[in-house]
Amino acid sequence: MTEAHPIALPKPRIVPRDAHGISRKDISPNALRVLYRLREGGFQGYLVGGAVRDLLIGGHPKDFDVATDATPEQVKSLFRNCRLIGRRFRLAHVVYGREIIEVATFRANSDDGSGDREVVDDGRLLRDNVYGTIEDDAVRRDFTANALYYTVEDFSVRDFVGGYEDVQARVLRLIGDPEARYREDPVRMLRAVRLSAKLGFTIDPAAAEPIARLAPLLESAAPARLFDECLKLFLSGHAEQSFLGMEKHGLLPVLFPETAKALVTNRSGALRKMLVQALRNTDARIAEDKAVTPAFLFAALLWPAYCRELAVLQKGGVDALAAQQRAADRVTLHQAERIALPRRFSLPMQEIWLLQPRFAQRQRKRVFRLLSHPRFRAAFDFLELRLSGTPEVADDVHFWREAQALPPEQLADRIGAAPRAPTDEDEGAPPKKRRRRRRKPSAGVRPESGAEA
Repeated sequence: MTEAHPIALPKPRIVPRDAHGISRKDISPNALRVLYRLREGGFQGYLVGGAVRDLLIGGHPKDFDVATDATPEQVKSLFRNCRLIGRRFRLAHVVYGREIIEVATFRANSDDGSGDREVVDDGRLLRDNVYGTIEDDAVRRDFTANALYYTVEDFSVRDFVGGYEDVQARVLRLIGDPEARYREDPVRMLRAVRLSAKLGFTIDPAAAEPIARLAPLLESAAPARLFDECLKLFLSGHAEQSFLGMEKHGLLPVLFPETAKALVTNRSGALRKMLVQALRNTDARIAEDKAVTPAFLFAALLWPAYCRELAVLQKGGVDALAAQQRAADRVTLHQAERIALPRRFSLPMQEIWLLQPRFAQRQRKRVFRLLSHPRFRAAFDFLELRLSGTPEVADDVHFWREAQALPPEQLADRIGAAPRAPTDEDEGAPPKKRRRRRRKPSAGVRPESGAEA
């Protein structure tokens, strides 16, 4: 077990109620209930982290976390609606309907051997359940802007690491040595980019410098955790800026290696233009409170990789249809080594890709069959997206846009034939066997056993 190096604490600063502008009306009533209940139970309780940071800059937090000197078991004894979770970080979740208030015990910076901490040789922190004081807890957090504590005792904000000034200056600064903190948890590099994009904060030069150099450390992170982090990066309303930040700091080749290669080799820039437009559209949908799906997002993020793999296979003489499926499978498999993309997203993602060539087909059967495909709408939206980087598909976009609006009879007239509902044979399924009718026996005569007309 490796002990973390102690970090010197600056003199604590107390920002009084009339100086910080945080109002209780902007705080979740359930979070306030937790704070008051902890206080009544004889424990310290503070609103902490992103909620305090966002409230200070006039934001509206969706999640409210609490830090306390009570152990998880003591928190559970105070709240009947509480459950304990986690191994790496032991936490208490106080549940109010759909809202969960996460309560964490103050963590210490060093372990005297009585706690539960595990650090591997490369500096990664695998488990951290060593409890301490609020001062210890402050220096264990990642960024100074996330180490601010709001208390209902006097409604002040407590600042132990200079986070209040950094929030005012809109700067993301790591607490302690940046390289050591990234080695402790490489996902912090993604958090730096994500918070910078979300908040419009600049990353402190000392925190930014090691990112490109240490980016390969992300390969050791759990693929499932990286998938969750990608959802936060790209489905929280700041996807475009997150992508640009990943490019700037050298993180894209680690998380999306095949996409990064394809963007470099695509001299026209069409693939990058389409990808950025997809992220821009995602941000717009989220701003309008419209639904977004990881399947479509990853279809866009991995489309450059798919196009590159497809071109390589076709150049090698592989049949077009086989090349399409093989390229989709290869890209999905390679990406899963870095990011655990669940099948409920990877399968529709592949369908979106594989339907793209069918938009160039205008035969009667194929048109009506494609219109009835359950993934048609997503695939057509993707075709429209491709138009931003590939003007050659403009005619297809125009045709299918009209095809959706026309009644079947008018659409059939346009393509020169009467409409016909697609059959199983059209879809590639084996034709259904027709059952023969039994001939009715003549009066007084029974057919032979098993005989049929």
